[in-house]
Amino acid sequence: MIRFSLSLLAAAMASVVSAPLARAETNFGQVAMHVAYMLQSQHYSHRDFDDELSAKLLQNYLNMLDIRHIFFTQEDVDTLKSKYDTTLDDHVLMRNISPAIEIYDIYKQRVQERLDFVKKTLATHTFTFDSNRTIELKRDKAPYPKNKAAQDKLWLDILEENMLQEKLADDAKAEEARKKAEKAANKADAKPADDKKTQASATASKEENLTPAQRVQRDYDRLLESINENDQEDIVDFFLSSLSQAYDPHTEYMSPTETDSFNISMKHKLVGIGALLGLVDDVAQIQGIVVGGPADKQGELKLNDKITGVAQGDAEFVDTKYLKLQKIVDMIRGKEGSKVRLRVNPADDPGTTKIVTIIRGEVELKEKLANAELLVAPGEDGKESLKLGWINLSSFYADMENGTVSTTDDVQRLLARLIKEKIDGLVLDLRGNGGGSLEEAIRLTGLFVPAGPVVQAKDWQGRISYRECENPKAFYEGPMIVLTDKTSASASEILAAALQDYRRALIVGDKSTFGKGTVQTILPVERFMPFFAKKDRAGNLKVTIQKFYRIAGGSTQLKGVEPDLVLPSIRDVLDIGEASADNPLPYDTIPARKYNLVQDKPLPVAELSKRMNERVQANPEFQYIIEEARRLKERIDRNNVSLNLAERQKEMAETKARREKQEAERAQRVKELAEKTKDGGFKVYHLTLDNVDKPELVIESDFTREQSTGMRMAKRTDDEEETGPPSSKFPYGLEPVKLETVHVMRDFIELTAKRPTTAKAEGAPAAAK
Repeated sequence: MIRFSLSLLAAAMASVVSAPLARAETNFGQVAMHVAYMLQSQHYSHRDFDDELSAKLLQNYLNMLDIRHIFFTQEDVDTLKSKYDTTLDDHVLMRNISPAIEIYDIYKQRVQERLDFVKKTLATHTFTFDSNRTIELKRDKAPYPKNKAAQDKLWLDILEENMLQEKLADDAKAEEARKKAEKAANKADAKPADDKKTQASATASKEENLTPAQRVQRDYDRLLESINENDQEDIVDFFLSSLSQAYDPHTEYMSPTETDSFNISMKHKLVGIGALLGLVDDVAQIQGIVVGGPADKQGELKLNDKITGVAQGDAEFVDTKYLKLQKIVDMIRGKEGSKVRLRVNPADDPGTTKIVTIIRGEVELKEKLANAELLVAPGEDGKESLKLGWINLSSFYADMENGTVSTTDDVQRLLARLIKEKIDGLVLDLRGNGGGSLEEAIRLTGLFVPAGPVVQAKDWQGRISYRECENPKAFYEGPMIVLTDKTSASASEILAAALQDYRRALIVGDKSTFGKGTVQTILPVERFMPFFAKKDRAGNLKVTIQKFYRIAGGSTQLKGVEPDLVLPSIRDVLDIGEASADNPLPYDTIPARKYNLVQDKPLPVAELSKRMNERVQANPEFQYIIEEARRLKERIDRNNVSLNLAERQKEMAETKARREKQEAERAQRVKELAEKTKDGGFKVYHLTLDNVDKPELVIESDFTREQSTGMRMAKRTDDEEETGPPSSKFPYGLEPVKLETVHVMRDFIELTAKRPTTAKAEGAPAAAK
């Protein structure tokens, strides 16, 4: 499961809170034993938890705690390996989790020792930044420092890099402040300063007015605080996650908190107060409020308010300052209809305190729901204008318990409106879509192909099964492109592979998708524990039970889905995908199923590729991407950075000059294009599940972020208010991949003669003024 920081923040809006007593009473030794037995009996490999896996568990656990290999020494690792390499399996199967706690305590001790070294070094050492030394960036494969003497030497370089980063950041802030001052001075119509903003700015400056050494020390202090806050349940979570991932990268132990977050990500709705939290100066701050949610309806909680305490119902307040965000999230969670009280310092009067009482309720998270665009592209070289439907899908979400939320139902609503607008073609954008519900991937495929097989699966015994869509006729039969990238995974790959095998859609994107060809199920650990055991905090095991295969017989495991047309991408040089993960299951094939091609003739990939490559070569935007990918690959392969200030400043200046040149060239192209096209440019209309049934469409430029996300967000700076959407700086207002996809669709329609007759010579749809 991919974890994203926004999920943690959004979890503040979530469900059930447990009393501390329940956490203390759960027998986590028994939980660990049953998780181990579940892995042996339920995982696809059916592999025994033996000495070899014991060694993998130990290394995974050490890496989870110290991924950069900077806190443990080789002496520590050798000692732990001699003690536990072949015995952790025995301890776990005997309900003994003391080794996990012992190793974590050693880790805490080593972090404390390093902080003592940091404090002493920052107070006594002068960093000159004039050496020719370098420091390794990615250290997950690096050897551990041999002993404490070698560790001190390594940490001297680490601290010099930390201090150098702070020095460069200060220089960048000073330059930005100078530019803002010049910009303000050049505004002839400058308004008088807002006293409140000036006061707030002065306060922020005072809070941030720390020396580089103080900021570095603060960051390490916070690291130790977060480590010390972890209790036994957290430690067992780390340990059992390390065990699970010794089987494969997608088998995962999930604590109750992680299970809640997973359910939220699948349903895109939750029970809570409807507020987005972030930590600012160690205090939880309201950074967003869901429109129509409990907090919004109650009305007292405002953006940028700070929460200093939380109380359940009429109970005593618990102070939340300095707590980890996840701990605060857990305290704010609760059952629907329950009461939570928040002790708040209002943003508009921070010197006061007020109590806000909110009744928790269901909140829908709209930002990640399917949405769509209607693009009206101008005619070029005597060609007709093009109406293109564009569906954005970031996950295959579903309410697996009640069936009230469905990706397929949402996409069908959007698609119905696009068809009504007489689109010439459709793009299904799966970039960044990490997967989700297998059932939804199968049902969604059925919107585009008639009844037939969609995906095959094989279990540990070699038994092959298949799933098919059941719609007698496709809902949409027009020209179609599926847009993918390296992060399109799992259910996204099932859909893309099926549409490619049926010759139903053209696949466009990065060199391949993620390469996750495995199926997981979620098993409650408590179901495998004794009836009278205390097990309400036992968590869940997300375990790989099958591998899935294309209907043509190949697997997406490791290889992913290779597109018909490959566009340049930075992601192709990054360590993204199944092949870069530890312990992936191997690639293999099974026999193909019988299925009817949507069309007998192969898609005109060769001619489409020829035309696309000619445009890519002529498009400066793609040349920028190719050049940046080359530079990034060199940096990744080099895997070190200089500790010399002059050299770093030179590198930064070169990067800045290169990007400013690109931005100036881009701005000139945008200007020339605007003068040339006048009102004949692209028109983009935005569709959401809220406005899809309304008679008039909303032009993209009139669509607010609040309408798109369903959330009011705090404004952080005046500059952000003036900045338009990221795509607005590109020619036609479309980022390069999107623009090229429009060109590919035009070629696709021309070469296959599939332009719907109902869409010809149609103008722009009615739009709200």
